[in-house]
Parts: sequence; C-alpha cells; structure tokens
Amino acid sequence: MSFKAVLLNKDQQGFSARVTELEDEDLPAGSEVLISVEYSTLNYKDALALTDHSPVVRQWPMVPGIDGAGLVLESDDPRFLSGQRVVLNGWGAGERHWGCLAQRARVPADWLIRLPDSLSTWAAMAIGTAGYTAALSVDAVQKHGVQPEDGEVLVTGATGGVGSIAIALLAAQGYRVVAATGKPQERYYLEQLGATDIIEREELAAPGKPLQKERWTAVIDAVGSHTLANACAQTRYRGIVTACGLVQGMEFPASVAPFILRGVTLAGIDSVMAPHEFRDAAWKRLDRDLNRETLSSLAATIPLDQVVGAAQKIIDGKLRGRLVVDVNG
Repeated sequence: MSFKAVLLNKDQQGFSARVTELEDEDLPAGSEVLISVEYSTLNYKDALALTDHSPVVRQWPMVPGIDGAGLVLESDDPRFLSGQRVVLNGWGAGERHWGCLAQRARVPADWLIRLPDSLSTWAAMAIGTAGYTAALSVDAVQKHGVQPEDGEVLVTGATGGVGSIAIALLAAQGYRVVAATGKPQERYYLEQLGATDIIEREELAAPGKPLQKERWTAVIDAVGSHTLANACAQTRYRGIVTACGLVQGMEFPASVAPFILRGVTLAGIDSVMAPHEFRDAAWKRLDRDLNRETLSSLAATIPLDQVVGAAQKIIDGKLRGRLVVDVNG
C-alpha cells in the first residue's frame, strides 16, 4: 500500500527534504509493529534534521519524526493488538530508524507505549517529546524533594515546547514559576500557562560569575551554554538544575563552585533512551496534571506538506509552543 511521507536524502547532489509517496515494502524490515500514524509533531531535533543544521540523521535516506501516535495495524508482538492506540517517543526514530512524519511506520514493539484512554492521538502529539521531556524534568525536581513552598522555579526557553509544558505542569502543582524568554510580547501567553513572573533571557545569556545571588530553588533548562551556567550559579543551596536542551549551544562554560560550595545538583534529562518506568510515570503525570484547554492553547496543527517550511521557523525561533502534524491532512 502506498502512503505519504517526508523523505530526507543526502548524496553528491546535496541535501533534500520533500514529501513523497512510498510503499509498505519501503519500510524498514525486522520490526514487529506496523502503525497507521495519525499525528506526528515537530520538535527542535526534527527541525535540525529537516534543515540539515546538525548531524541528527545517521543514515540516508531517512523519514524524520521522533514522535508519532496512531493505531496498530499489524503486530508480531502479543503486547500490541490491531486497533490499539500507541505513542512513540525517541529511541532513535528519525535518526537511525525511519520515523513518524509519515502515514505509516514500522517500529520495534519495545519502543511503544499504549496511550492512556483519556488522551487522544492529537493530544499525545501536542505533548510530544517536548512535553514528555518536561514531565521527566518535573519528576526529577520533585524526586529531589523540592516543594512548592520552597521558592521560585526558573524555566528557560519558556515559549518553546519543553518550557511551555514545564510551566503548565509546575503551576498545576502549585509552584511559583519564573519564565525566561526572549519574547516579552508573549507575557500573556506565559501567564496563562501559569508563570508568576517573566524575565528577559538576556539576563542569563551572557558570561557571568561562577557564583551569583541565590534565587532559584530549582531550574528546568532547555537552552544550555551560558544560560545553563548562570542558572546553576543562581541556584540556592542544595537546589537542582535539570538540563535537557542546547538551543544556545552545547558548551557548558561554568565553574564547579555551585556544586561543591552550594551542593547544587545538575541532573541530565535524557528522553531518547529513558527506560519504560520513567516513560510510564511521565505520561501518567501528563495525563493527570496537564489541563486539556491549556494544551489546546499552546499547540497548532499543520499538514504534512508544510513541515519543511515550519522546521526553518523553529530554527529561527519564530514559533512558540507546539506544532502537531496531521500526516493525513
């Protein structure tokens, strides 16, 4: 059966990204579950792959899309039956294995999670890896023992997918959230998500002192580089900083001072290879704590043929919130 997909290729003629028709026989062999994808999404990593800005893709040609949600069509694994609704996040999809910016995907059963009954496939992709990563970050903050009454929690990259959903999840638990953004015109949007204060990203983006005035009881950082270093330098005694992004850069121009003088914990958040128990807990949190009206307000939907253009807008920082891709639209 034929289906539409975004196909990336790189050869002597250069890089290309286009929507094309493929056949079921083109899908990777050796995986147990065939999915009818209903929705995918665009994350920052997807945008890097679609624009060839970074070596995300490890083999060519590639169907990108690290996230997908849809219905099981065929399964050689007894855990998944035809008609069940499933979600995929990470595991190398769109990097080493064909992903979900397509109407069909064939993937290993171990990569899939059954969707909670109360979450639609659209909602799952409005959340996507960004929201799932935000939930992993909030879980890390709470496991560290940080309580709402302990003080302010900083969220960087606040209008992005991770930042937006992190704010909503933290606010739902009663935390006082300070949002760092380079888009002050989005104040109303951030306040609607639950932010109690807004600061300019420039306050964190330049080189700073190894130790600065203590302010944050916890930080959820999706930016990296100097922003992450300054966030650590401003975190209170025995606070926690979670790191999951590199929008500003991969480097970490910091000192050990916050860690050995204030006992600050820097916790890396890996969403790609996270074990199933972490994934299950994250999705249960999202199902329980994320208001559906809030989710609708921070996500927009585009058809498959607009994906390539939208990816460049993500790289340029011109979009906020989440982009859901209707692969059948």
